[in-house]
Amino acid sequence: MTSTRPALCWSTALTVAAVLWSGGTAYAAGPGDNTNVPSTDEQSGDTDGNGNLSASVSNIRIKYVSGGGGGGKQGNLGTVDPNWKPPACWYEPEFTPAQLKKFVDTDSGGDVGIHESWWGKGLWTDHYRDGKPADNFDLNSPTNSSAEGYENYNLGKDGHFWRGVAPDASDPDSWDCGRIMFWADAGEVPDDPNSPTPKTLAEYAYNKIKVPDTKVELKPEAKSTVNLPTWVWLDKGTFKEVKVRAELPNTNIWAETTAKPVALHLEPGTEDAETFPASGDCEINDDGSIGTPYKAGDAEKTPPCGIRYLRATNGEPYELSASVTWQITWEGAGGDGGDLPDGTFETTQDMNVQEIQSINR
Repeated sequence: MTSTRPALCWSTALTVAAVLWSGGTAYAAGPGDNTNVPSTDEQSGDTDGNGNLSASVSNIRIKYVSGGGGGGKQGNLGTVDPNWKPPACWYEPEFTPAQLKKFVDTDSGGDVGIHESWWGKGLWTDHYRDGKPADNFDLNSPTNSSAEGYENYNLGKDGHFWRGVAPDASDPDSWDCGRIMFWADAGEVPDDPNSPTPKTLAEYAYNKIKVPDTKVELKPEAKSTVNLPTWVWLDKGTFKEVKVRAELPNTNIWAETTAKPVALHLEPGTEDAETFPASGDCEINDDGSIGTPYKAGDAEKTPPCGIRYLRATNGEPYELSASVTWQITWEGAGGDGGDLPDGTFETTQDMNVQEIQSINR
């Protein structure tokens, strides 16, 4: 006995469907309403050498290699463009025919799409073994589109079944990848607007970039003096380009994303201060350093990068904020490449300011 799944449509509260297919159960939830989807620990898993299914579509198969970040404390970049975000979802090759057959014969419990999970045979045998059509999960369409079935898991054919993945399945835009798992011949990328491209991998790698902590060198250190400049600089060996290469297995798709430090921005932590330059933006020098190190005799000179505090602290230090801007570029398979929005990484340092007019020499 089989039953068709009713089309799901947008409403104030999206319907959550649980439908029986020949002894199997489908779970599907609308954006922001995942309460009836099996819990995370029920969906955990990964594909092993025997071809067992990764039961969660959050297990993205893109592999990345980080380099150039150096040691010490590191963190992820934040983008300067509030309207930019990496792709919410895309499709990836998941199963060969033999792997899918083994999965169905031994397990058959997992995600057939980002927001659709099947436990028991049902869809796995009806659609992928016996050639019966099945609905996609297209919430952005008036009705769900239909997917043609497959005969005996496409055994004997060279290629992969592709499935949607999402870094964050709660992101409403992840519903754009609404197709259930589908076939593509070896060496082919599916003709779908949400198929991965080199830029997809470059944007995914953006969030994997680790940059060094932005702790600047100061003179005077930690305690400054009212009306005397505090020199700020970063050594040229501290900040270097950081590269992350991302590759999607079983395809020829790759991209390398590069973060290059280009500027330091200072915020004194109080309005009673001046920055040098006035914008607070210290450019990177030709040798990769920022600012100029303080040396004896410079106490009363104006630093190319620094701060002059005009009022002393009173028990509570000022929080000096230093953020480095990183220029992001990428290149990838087929000669593709371009720019992505600049990234920033910010840290704060306590600054005590005293009234005594002493000069550091």
